Amino acid sequence: MRTLYDVQQLLKQFGVYVHLGKRLWDIELTSIELRHVYDAGLIDGKVYRDAKMVLVREHRLEKNEAFNHNLLEEKFK
Repeated sequence: MRTLYDVQQLLKQFGVYVHLGKRLWDIELTSIELRHVYDAGLIDGKVYRDAKMVLVREHRLEKNEAFNHNLLEEKFK
């Protein structure tokens, strides 16, 4: 499991679909839904940890990209 898409495909197996329109929001809600699937005992701890690490990385990358985008906008105003 390496990408947000992979985590979404995992959740899809349990009937969980996430699409809010903003990637950052999708990552955050996917994290919540992943926890619910884990708490329900549908996935084991290793799968949960691997998926959670992917989401943490994706969230960090998305936040950095948004930050860099805002810096560029201010620079070229």
